[in-house]
Amino acid sequence: MQCLFMANNRNYQKILQKTLDLIDISNKPSLLLHACCGPCFTIPFKELSPFFKISVMYNNSNIYPEEEYHRRLQELKDYIAEVCPEVVLIEEPYDNKTYMVDLLEYGNMAEGHERCRACFKKRLAFGFDYAESKGFDYYGTVMTISRYKNAEDINQIGESLQKSHPHTKWLYADFKKDNGYEKSLLIIKEQDMYLQEYCGCIFSYQNYLIRKGKK
Repeated sequence: MQCLFMANNRNYQKILQKTLDLIDISNKPSLLLHACCGPCFTIPFKELSPFFKISVMYNNSNIYPEEEYHRRLQELKDYIAEVCPEVVLIEEPYDNKTYMVDLLEYGNMAEGHERCRACFKKRLAFGFDYAESKGFDYYGTVMTISRYKNAEDINQIGESLQKSHPHTKWLYADFKKDNGYEKSLLIIKEQDMYLQEYCGCIFSYQNYLIRKGKK
């Protein structure tokens, strides 16, 4: 799979560090952290847990097929149970058919373009609304750890959504910085975690089957 990461105009990991430097750890703010899978959750949780009271949201109806959705969810549950059983995991019901209605119009374009940005926005908007309604201080996502997801896109979406959420702040980050992805691979190997081979949606799944000669 081609790496889609491009150089960002802003160093979001430095912005994150400035945020962390201002936090009083004796009175941790609350953070709702969107997680797409267990492997991507590893390093973000390790970096953020000293500073925030973290709850995790798994709202990923983009994932296809349903068996893959549950496999990734179970891997996340197992990892949380292993390293931080006190963390609350919020799981939204799986509904791929409804979720994909307004994404199918983009068709099978290359990963990393308009369809992917629309998918990011859809999931992040839902989570931001939930975080605001429940009074969370911050909302963020682990997705920027992926080499195949553009941190500029994700953070611009989060920044835009923050404008309509007066209480909850967007947590800027680019977890692939400082070898975050490579560090996550060490944890994945140590924990013997399932590491998926495609992003998630039906289009990336079909492309995965082609790459593997299964279609």
